[in-house]
Amino acid sequence: MSNGLTRAVAYRLVSEYARLELHSGVTTIRTVGGLGDFDTRVRDDAAAGKLEAPRILAANMGISVPGGHMAGSVAIAANSIPEALAQVEVAKSQGVDLVKLMITGGVLDAKEKGTPGELKMEPDMVRAVCDKAHELGFIVAAHVESTEGVRMALECGVDSIEHGAAPTDEVMHLFKEGNSFLCTTLSPALPYALFDRSVSCASEVEQFNGNMVFEGIIANAKAALEQGIPVALGNDVGCPWITQYDFWRELCYFEKYVGVSRSFALHTATLRNAQLAGIGDITGSIEVGKEADMIVTATNPLDDLRALRTVKHVIHRGQLIVKPRVKRKTAIDSELDKFI
Repeated sequence: MSNGLTRAVAYRLVSEYARLELHSGVTTIRTVGGLGDFDTRVRDDAAAGKLEAPRILAANMGISVPGGHMAGSVAIAANSIPEALAQVEVAKSQGVDLVKLMITGGVLDAKEKGTPGELKMEPDMVRAVCDKAHELGFIVAAHVESTEGVRMALECGVDSIEHGAAPTDEVMHLFKEGNSFLCTTLSPALPYALFDRSVSCASEVEQFNGNMVFEGIIANAKAALEQGIPVALGNDVGCPWITQYDFWRELCYFEKYVGVSRSFALHTATLRNAQLAGIGDITGSIEVGKEADMIVTATNPLDDLRALRTVKHVIHRGQLIVKPRVKRKTAIDSELDKFI
């Protein structure tokens, strides 16, 4: 992002990622942290017919703190509450659709075993940003990977927890009290938790913490579903081993590790995800009056969710893509295929 040339190259790369998502069968993307204002630009350029992309609900850069998760890359490091609130105003000026907070650290931030999801952002900052964002009409999504982080985020008014952690009765009560969503993301944690370290290149600490986060996300999802808390699906393409064409894997993981039915996995990835994004009245199901967002597969995903891997046709807002083009990365696919 240091000069015009590299920004132009980066924007073309981001635009191609969006095209890949669409051609893989994803007709709507919710971005929760990105480079500068690229995500709103891609959204607007696609709407103007300048490039091919899904419907995009963009947060642009998230809000973190110095030394916090993704600070200085896809999130701004706010040193104070006024700086965090100023970033909300910047996001508003860019025409974002939602606001993203980086409340805790992640697997790669932790220096010791058992410490993923360490709290980084103070409650007063979380509450101030949530209040300001809600005042401006935005929902707030938050990166959280510890039980304490989930509790604090929900207490302070966050609308969706991205990832999750081992649940408690108090956390479940706060989800219900705030009508908050849980966005389950098994894709980023799985390689650290389940791959052999010779493949993942993870340290012993990273593998231990990756498994801790993986198990916490699964437990959080199971508890939320048992108690009627809305659960959505995301796959976090900013992480290693995740491509822009493999969102279908998240449905397979949801079935295998959380134990839901195939039909419920499909419902979650479509209508429930649309409801999380606030567009359930526009898309997410095939109904009269909604926009025509559909895919055609060669075989029935209700028999095997891996049918979603190869999409024959994509229909997005009524426009037909007859032959979707997706170039796959065979080395990544071969490792990930072992766990579906």
